[in-house]
Amino acid sequence: MYLVYFLLWVIFNGRFNLEIAIFGIIISAVIFLFSCKFADYSVEKEKKLYKNIFRVIKYIFMLIGEVIKSNFKVMRLILTQKEEVEPVLVTFESKLNNPTEQAMLANTITLTPGTITVSLEKNQYTVHCLDEEFVEGIDDNAFIEVLKDIERN
Repeated sequence: MYLVYFLLWVIFNGRFNLEIAIFGIIISAVIFLFSCKFADYSVEKEKKLYKNIFRVIKYIFMLIGEVIKSNFKVMRLILTQKEEVEPVLVTFESKLNNPTEQAMLANTITLTPGTITVSLEKNQYTVHCLDEEFVEGIDDNAFIEVLKDIERN
Protein backbone atom coordinates (compact mmCIF):
# COMPACT_ATOMS: atom_id res chain seq x y z
CA MET A 1 0.00 0.00 0.00
CA TYR A 2 2.88 2.33 0.67
CA LEU A 3 3.90 2.22 -2.98
CA VAL A 4 0.29 2.73 -4.05
CA TYR A 5 0.01 5.80 -1.81
CA PHE A 6 3.24 7.19 -3.22
CA LEU A 7 2.21 6.53 -6.83
CA LEU A 8 -1.15 8.20 -6.23
CA TRP A 9 0.69 11.20 -4.75
CA VAL A 10 2.85 11.51 -7.85
CA ILE A 11 -0.10 11.02 -10.24
CA PHE A 12 -2.27 13.59 -8.46
CA ASN A 13 0.55 16.13 -8.53
CA GLY A 14 0.90 15.74 -12.28
CA ARG A 15 4.64 16.34 -12.30
CA PHE A 16 7.68 14.90 -10.57
CA ASN A 17 10.60 16.67 -8.96
CA LEU A 18 12.68 16.29 -5.80
CA GLU A 19 10.34 18.36 -3.63
CA ILE A 20 7.26 16.36 -4.69
CA ALA A 21 9.15 13.08 -4.15
CA ILE A 22 10.25 14.04 -0.61
CA PHE A 23 6.79 15.22 0.41
CA GLY A 24 5.28 12.13 -1.22
CA ILE A 25 7.58 9.81 0.74
CA ILE A 26 6.66 11.52 4.02
CA ILE A 27 2.93 11.78 3.36
CA SER A 28 2.75 8.20 2.06
CA ALA A 29 4.51 6.99 5.23
CA VAL A 30 2.05 8.88 7.44
CA ILE A 31 -0.96 7.47 5.56
CA PHE A 32 0.55 3.97 5.65
CA LEU A 33 1.11 4.22 9.42
CA PHE A 34 -2.46 5.47 9.81
CA SER A 35 -3.67 2.45 7.80
CA CYS A 36 -1.65 0.12 10.00
CA LYS A 37 -3.01 1.68 13.18
CA PHE A 38 -6.68 2.12 12.34
CA ALA A 39 -7.51 0.04 9.24
CA ASP A 40 -6.22 -3.36 10.42
CA TYR A 41 -3.33 -3.31 7.98
CA SER A 42 0.25 -4.37 8.69
CA VAL A 43 3.68 -4.70 7.16
CA GLU A 44 3.16 -8.49 7.11
CA LYS A 45 0.07 -8.03 4.94
CA GLU A 46 2.11 -5.75 2.70
CA LYS A 47 4.78 -8.44 2.31
CA LYS A 48 2.13 -11.06 1.61
CA LEU A 49 0.63 -8.83 -1.07
CA TYR A 50 3.97 -8.37 -2.84
CA LYS A 51 4.67 -12.10 -2.55
CA ASN A 52 1.31 -12.91 -4.17
CA ILE A 53 1.21 -10.08 -6.70
CA PHE A 54 1.32 -12.42 -9.72
CA ARG A 55 -1.48 -14.56 -8.30
CA VAL A 56 -3.56 -11.43 -7.71
CA ILE A 57 -2.92 -10.26 -11.27
CA LYS A 58 -3.94 -13.72 -12.53
CA TYR A 59 -7.11 -13.46 -10.43
CA ILE A 60 -7.95 -10.05 -11.90
CA PHE A 61 -7.52 -11.28 -15.49
CA MET A 62 -9.64 -14.36 -14.72
CA LEU A 63 -12.33 -12.09 -13.28
CA ILE A 64 -12.32 -9.87 -16.37
CA GLY A 65 -12.63 -12.95 -18.59
CA GLU A 66 -15.54 -14.34 -16.57
CA VAL A 67 -17.34 -10.99 -16.57
CA ILE A 68 -17.06 -10.83 -20.37
CA LYS A 69 -18.30 -14.43 -20.80
CA SER A 70 -21.19 -13.85 -18.39
CA ASN A 71 -22.15 -10.64 -20.19
CA PHE A 72 -22.53 -12.65 -23.39
CA LYS A 73 -24.62 -15.26 -21.57
CA VAL A 74 -26.94 -12.55 -20.23
CA MET A 75 -27.17 -10.90 -23.65
CA ARG A 76 -28.01 -14.25 -25.24
CA LEU A 77 -30.66 -14.82 -22.57
CA ILE A 78 -32.22 -11.43 -23.32
CA LEU A 79 -31.92 -11.51 -27.11
CA THR A 80 -33.21 -15.05 -27.65
CA GLN A 81 -36.39 -14.12 -25.84
CA LYS A 82 -36.45 -17.36 -23.93
CA GLU A 83 -40.00 -18.26 -23.00
CA GLU A 84 -39.32 -18.53 -19.32
CA VAL A 85 -36.28 -17.54 -17.32
CA GLU A 86 -35.78 -19.90 -14.40
CA PRO A 87 -33.98 -18.16 -11.52
CA VAL A 88 -32.27 -20.49 -9.08
CA LEU A 89 -30.93 -20.17 -5.53
CA VAL A 90 -27.82 -22.29 -5.03
CA THR A 91 -26.08 -23.06 -1.75
CA PHE A 92 -22.54 -24.38 -1.64
CA GLU A 93 -19.51 -24.49 0.62
CA SER A 94 -15.99 -23.47 -0.25
CA LYS A 95 -12.80 -24.69 1.33
CA LEU A 96 -11.56 -21.13 1.92
CA ASN A 97 -10.77 -20.44 5.58
CA ASN A 98 -9.63 -16.82 5.50
CA PRO A 99 -12.50 -14.30 5.77
CA THR A 100 -10.78 -11.96 3.30
CA GLU A 101 -10.63 -14.63 0.60
CA GLN A 102 -14.21 -15.68 1.37
CA ALA A 103 -15.36 -12.09 0.88
CA MET A 104 -13.32 -11.85 -2.33
CA LEU A 105 -15.09 -14.92 -3.72
CA ALA A 106 -18.49 -13.54 -2.71
CA ASN A 107 -17.71 -10.22 -4.40
CA THR A 108 -16.41 -12.00 -7.49
CA ILE A 109 -19.67 -13.92 -7.79
CA THR A 110 -21.66 -10.71 -7.41
CA LEU A 111 -19.51 -8.87 -9.98
CA THR A 112 -20.20 -11.57 -12.55
CA PRO A 113 -23.40 -10.70 -14.46
CA GLY A 114 -26.29 -13.07 -13.83
CA THR A 115 -25.25 -14.04 -10.29
CA ILE A 116 -25.58 -12.36 -6.91
CA THR A 117 -24.24 -13.58 -3.59
CA VAL A 118 -27.24 -13.44 -1.28
CA SER A 119 -25.50 -14.55 1.89
CA LEU A 120 -22.17 -15.74 3.20
CA GLU A 121 -22.08 -17.47 6.56
CA LYS A 122 -18.74 -18.95 7.58
CA ASN A 123 -17.85 -20.70 4.33
CA GLN A 124 -21.39 -21.39 3.08
CA TYR A 125 -22.55 -19.25 0.16
CA THR A 126 -26.08 -18.72 -1.09
CA VAL A 127 -26.11 -17.42 -4.65
CA HIS A 128 -29.02 -16.25 -6.79
CA CYS A 129 -28.54 -17.16 -10.45
CA LEU A 130 -30.55 -15.46 -13.16
CA ASP A 131 -31.07 -18.75 -15.00
CA GLU A 132 -30.16 -22.43 -14.60
CA GLU A 133 -27.24 -22.12 -17.03
CA PHE A 134 -25.41 -19.79 -14.61
CA VAL A 135 -25.25 -22.52 -11.94
CA GLU A 136 -22.68 -24.53 -13.91
CA GLY A 137 -19.42 -24.81 -12.00
CA ILE A 138 -20.29 -22.20 -9.41
CA ASP A 139 -19.30 -24.41 -6.48
CA ASP A 140 -16.01 -25.62 -7.95
CA ASN A 141 -14.46 -22.90 -10.06
CA ALA A 142 -10.95 -21.69 -10.82
CA PHE A 143 -11.35 -18.66 -8.57
CA ILE A 144 -11.40 -20.89 -5.50
CA GLU A 145 -8.13 -22.54 -6.53
CA VAL A 146 -6.37 -19.20 -7.06
CA LEU A 147 -7.71 -17.88 -3.75
CA LYS A 148 -6.46 -21.04 -2.01
CA ASP A 149 -3.01 -20.42 -3.49
CA ILE A 150 -3.10 -16.84 -2.21
CA GLU A 151 -4.31 -18.05 1.19
CA ARG A 152 -1.49 -20.63 1.48
CA ASN A 153 1.27 -18.15 0.71
